[in-house]
Amino acid sequence: MEASLAQVGSKLPAVARKALEALLAGESGVVAPGGPPAPVFVTLRTRDGSLRGCVGSTRPVMPTVLEETARSATLAATRDPRFPELSLAELPSIAIEVSVLLPPEPVLGLEELAPERYGVIVREVTGYRQGLLLPGIDGISDAATQVAIARQKAGLGPEEPVVLSRFEVLKFEETPGATSDDRGV
Repeated sequence: MEASLAQVGSKLPAVARKALEALLAGESGVVAPGGPPAPVFVTLRTRDGSLRGCVGSTRPVMPTVLEETARSATLAATRDPRFPELSLAELPSIAIEVSVLLPPEPVLGLEELAPERYGVIVREVTGYRQGLLLPGIDGISDAATQVAIARQKAGLGPEEPVVLSRFEVLKFEETPGATSDDRGV
């Protein structure tokens, strides 16, 4: 029987950390499959809470949420274009957050958004560009700002027609300085 998200959710930050430890040690970092398929974003933060990387997907790429978490953690450490690759020296001071995206639902306007509760996906009507913002981001307190930033991330101007979707997340966090051994993984 496949483990549920509720059963594996608390393990996700440790899975992400173990994947980063393996990556930075030059090891393969094989993750045992577990949990259902689910889209995941992994956010890396410095000790002072500053963003250090955040990568994920709106649809699962890997067969299970544990594998998806390891993949997104590796990408957050190496492929976030806003930051240089994470170094081994930085890892002990990095806190890891894993956001599992719940299914998105279409919305008709800003009044159906609430940035503390819902993330937003902005997609261009006639193409493939899209931008996503997770819920609960410091400094984003209104839907207009949330959508404007998501548009900017997608490379979409303020007047281009878009389709809006909102989603909730299940967020799992750890504290800075944790190791995979501390988390039983």
